[in-house]
Amino acid sequence: METIRISTAGKQAFHDITDQVQSVVTDADVEEGICVVFCPHTTAGVTLNENWDASVQHDLGVGLNKISPARSEYRHGEGNSPAHLKSSLVGASQSILVEGRRLVLGRWQGLYLAEFDGPRTRSIHVKVVAG
Repeated sequence: METIRISTAGKQAFHDITDQVQSVVTDADVEEGICVVFCPHTTAGVTLNENWDASVQHDLGVGLNKISPARSEYRHGEGNSPAHLKSSLVGASQSILVEGRRLVLGRWQGLYLAEFDGPRTRSIHVKVVAG
């Protein structure tokens, strides 16, 4: 397992980690298998989405803010309940096929660390398994 560390800025942002994950896959020297990308944080997540048009990440943020706004009835003392909900919606992991030592992604797809409670230093664990 390899760990990627990312320093995030701002309360909510999407960080393209595709190249860093691909580097782990390349270094693992696995010709065919699966790559698991896991975010061990309760106010961040990992998503697979379009990486050609940056406005897609903006729009994802707008939509998630609409789904999970700050609400006076939340009880969590840290005040970051919307970030916990967004993390649950996005999810903590992605599994991507590996073929020819490359991530099998669609033409417009990329992997993102989704930050919902920054700024923070986040860890992303990457495990490549031959199959």
